[in-house]
Amino acid sequence: MAGNFCPFLPLLLVMSSLLSGGSGEAVSRDQDGSVNTELWCVAKNNAEDAALQGALDWACGPGGADCSPIQSGGTCYFPSDVLTMASYAFNSYYLTHGLADSSCFFGNTAALTSLNPSKGNCKFQSSSLVNNGSSLVSPISTGQGPAYGCSGITMQWFSFLFITHFFMVVLLVTG
Repeated sequence: MAGNFCPFLPLLLVMSSLLSGGSGEAVSRDQDGSVNTELWCVAKNNAEDAALQGALDWACGPGGADCSPIQSGGTCYFPSDVLTMASYAFNSYYLTHGLADSSCFFGNTAALTSLNPSKGNCKFQSSSLVNNGSSLVSPISTGQGPAYGCSGITMQWFSFLFITHFFMVVLLVTG
């Protein structure tokens, strides 16, 4: 019987991801029925520390990101965790520069995610708090170059759908 659902799993995955919206999830619905997905710009796990530090310095300097929480004594100051501190700076830059895919590149050291990167008292603001239903701010082209190939959001959705599909198949086969 599980084999009968296989051709429909990709469609079901897309539909369920669009229609879900429980607490703790990064997907919600407005009163008008439109779907909002919370997004954060974070440092890639496989990025070199030196590249992350350079991009972090740029975001907090010429990029104009609000980096006060990652300064000494701030709620997101983790001197031995460059990944978290870079993620905070990248996300701040992304939120203040139009929520465009190109605002979350940083020399290919960053990507968009729908997984909340907040940890403890270090809270990351999401894109849904910036997009209040009115038109978004126009992107400013002060990033470190365009994203080549697939956009970060495209890769995030593909990864999400692939992983979800895998687990649904495992559940159908074993359940």
